[in-house]
Amino acid sequence: MTPNDLVLTPRGVRFKGRYFPCSIGKGGLSDTKREGDGATPRGVHKIVGMLYRADRLAEPRPWALPIGKDDLWCDAPDHTDYNQQVRGPFAASHEVMRRADPLYDLILITDWNWQEAVSGRGSAIFLHQWRRPGYATEGCIAFSRADLHWIAARVVPGTRVIVP
Repeated sequence: MTPNDLVLTPRGVRFKGRYFPCSIGKGGLSDTKREGDGATPRGVHKIVGMLYRADRLAEPRPWALPIGKDDLWCDAPDHTDYNQQVRGPFAASHEVMRRADPLYDLILITDWNWQEAVSGRGSAIFLHQWRRPGYATEGCIAFSRADLHWIAARVVPGTRVIVP
């Protein structure tokens, strides 16, 4: 582990010598992550992308991509686009990326079960804004808005997210 890794600890996430309170999945940590279990998968994951709401935020990093009004994330295990960003209209099960609330105003995408997704192994493990402190996610790691923005300003593609 290095100071440039995001490391989940009992105190929160450690990154660049600081600790950030966070929320994890309502299913706790899992070595056997499955679609819909609400768990945060253990392992070493990498940041592979950043998305943001251009109508709400300035571009956070040159490599960040804006979230379009039709952007979705496929969570249908039997679909060929499982665990991929897709565009609507899209008939299969999906998550809306352009939410009315601010939770997805800024998203760090991990490589969990990506790029070649295994059906049912779980999708869309992001780092994003929390609803409130301690409010569990569906498997993502969530932070306060200020902490998420601080982290996003310092990560690069390939930054490791270590969930022991």
